[in-house]
Amino acid sequence: QVQLVESGGGLVQTGGSLRLSCAASGLTISTYPMAWFRQAPGKDREFVALINWSGSNTNYADSVKGRFTISRDSGKNTVHLQMNSLKPEDTAVYYCAAKSTYYQREYNYWGQGTQVTVSS
Repeated sequence: QVQLVESGGGLVQTGGSLRLSCAASGLTISTYPMAWFRQAPGKDREFVALINWSGSNTNYADSVKGRFTISRDSGKNTVHLQMNSLKPEDTAVYYCAAKSTYYQREYNYWGQGTQVTVSS
C-alpha cells in the first residue's frame, strides 16, 4: 500500500521560510516523478513543483520560481519543498503527489496535505 505523508507545515510571517517533507512508503521515489500541489481556501488545487525520477529535471509554477526548490533524498525516500520569501498568497494546504511517468497528466498517488499559513 502506497502512502505519502507530508510534514513541515505551519504558521510563518511574510518573508519567512518553511521546508516541507513528503515521506513515501510502498513506492521508491527514485523511480517516480514527484510533485507538490497546493489548494487555497475557495480555490482549485494548483501545481507548484515537479521533479523527475533522477532529480535532474525540475519544473515550477511561475508564482513560485526563484523562491521554492523541490528536491529528493532517495536514501530517506523523501521529497522536500524548500519555501523561501513566503507571501500571504502562498497560504494553502500543500499536497505531495507521485505519478508513474513524467509526461502523464494524472497523478497516481496523493498525500493528505499539510497546512501552510503565511501571516502579513
